[in-house]
Amino acid sequence: MDQQDDLAQVQRIHDASQRVINELAKVIVGQDEVIEQLLMAIFAGGHCLLVGVPGLAKTLLVRSLAGALDLEFCRIQFTPDLMPTDITGTEVMHEDRASGERAFRFRPGPIFANVILADEVNRTPPKTQAALLEAMQEHQVTTAGERHPLPEPFFVLATQNPIEQEGTYPLPEAQLDRFMVHVNIEYPSEAEELDIVKRTTTDTTVNVEKTLSGEEIRELSRIVRRVPVADHIALFALRLARTSRPDEADAPDFISKYVMWGAGPRASQYLVLGAKAYAVLHGRYFVSEDDVRAVAPPVLRHRIKTNFNADADGVNSDDIVRQLLDSVHLTSEHDDRGALAKVFRPADTGQD
Repeated sequence: MDQQDDLAQVQRIHDASQRVINELAKVIVGQDEVIEQLLMAIFAGGHCLLVGVPGLAKTLLVRSLAGALDLEFCRIQFTPDLMPTDITGTEVMHEDRASGERAFRFRPGPIFANVILADEVNRTPPKTQAALLEAMQEHQVTTAGERHPLPEPFFVLATQNPIEQEGTYPLPEAQLDRFMVHVNIEYPSEAEELDIVKRTTTDTTVNVEKTLSGEEIRELSRIVRRVPVADHIALFALRLARTSRPDEADAPDFISKYVMWGAGPRASQYLVLGAKAYAVLHGRYFVSEDDVRAVAPPVLRHRIKTNFNADADGVNSDDIVRQLLDSVHLTSEHDDRGALAKVFRPADTGQD
């Protein structure tokens, strides 16, 4: 497939994504940025962590998205007594009625679907979280020494409640890093909340039509990876991740003051891949600096661990990302691309 074909395919997928957004608008009020970030993660083949207080339609959003994408959907309610086999499946004894022979057969669990809603994922113990981690990373589960591949495409959309921490098991950083994006869902505006009340207190049923098939989504993921990215744009994404680490020589002062540890190499990968998907969502076959800046908050916020100084001063990871975006600037693409110092110009690195 040549570039002209790719451009036509990008336009087709852009139009299809707009149809998805229009279908979601039938049941979801507002949340335009959240929907865009979800689609960006799905088109890039990544997993998503949605964080918001109860009642913000996180479950409805994921279910509606799965319906609009014509994918098999399964919701798993995570609880403290949930065991790994409850989600992955288990070996059960099967008897052949004709021969009388008995043998163990694998019975797939609810994770064998295209879109998994891991509801309140931090309410289950580490053992069950680890089983989900293998599925997210390897797209397979292992039972009784046998590996069972999961259906493709495969996405985990997990939810967390940020205000209730009793009886929870916080996700370890290694598992958080497997989520491509961390999406915050905020309260709706007054006008949006009024619209929600009016829609949900009437006797009407809205059906979401299917727009994209699983094969089309797989093709889109391949197109996203073929989108070209200039060296200076990739280096800009790399610099955002590297300057978030307090042990880097050219890290800004506020990083050393407020950050315990910064984003790892997976952040650089997801910044570039997310920027490619973001560009495709907007009908473009090239990546700009603005694309990287647009995906930086959801990609970086859960990969930056703040320290006690930040807690004392009321600084969170979103504040750190905003300061990073203000501190790291892209200079001319005609500069020496092999020298990071010439490609990037830290601005006022002494700011707090």
